[in-house]
Amino acid sequence: MRMRHGLLLRVIAAIGGIASCAVIQSSLAQTIIDEWASVKAPPPPVLKPVTIDKKTTALLMLDFNQQTCNAQRRPRCIASIPKVKPLLAAARAAGVPVIFSLGAGGKPADIAQDLAPAGDEPIVSSGVDKFMGTDLEKILKEKGIATVIVVGTAAHGAVVYTASGAAMRGMKVIIPVDGVSAETPYVEQYVTWHLANVPVISPAMTLTTIDNVKF
Repeated sequence: MRMRHGLLLRVIAAIGGIASCAVIQSSLAQTIIDEWASVKAPPPPVLKPVTIDKKTTALLMLDFNQQTCNAQRRPRCIASIPKVKPLLAAARAAGVPVIFSLGAGGKPADIAQDLAPAGDEPIVSSGVDKFMGTDLEKILKEKGIATVIVVGTAAHGAVVYTASGAAMRGMKVIIPVDGVSAETPYVEQYVTWHLANVPVISPAMTLTTIDNVKF
């Protein structure tokens, strides 16, 4: 009787082990490809009000030139211009340095008229990371900048790479998310989530809105 009982226990254990292996293998077999249609967006990150230290903050205006910001390729950038314009005016009125960038072979004259640089405002030209091959880091250091406000396009290009580059250089980064644009809302949503959660550098990021930036 004891032998039969022991055999029964071994059979049950074996069946349980097989079932567990099947569950594990099934779980391991799932990839983003299998789950794509069921993925849900996480809750939006908290957008915080910020008060600017005018002596150590600069505003970065990224790639508002017509090659990257136009009604055909990126109409959401065009729509963001009226929102960004008051931020630019407030920064200038507060004496906060403003630096512009150009992308896709743009020239200073290609920057949207409502956001046109003043005569003494620097302009750098580069690919997605505006620190690469430019004097941006030098300009910021010479001005004693510890924090940058980043707006512009594209969210998944100039914004995410330049904001990350600033954070990796020890700066604090403020992102007014309604001043950041891309081709689709999904891209803007993803980049916002990414900047709030990216390993190592997310503590340097503060997400906000243009109206919540106080000079």
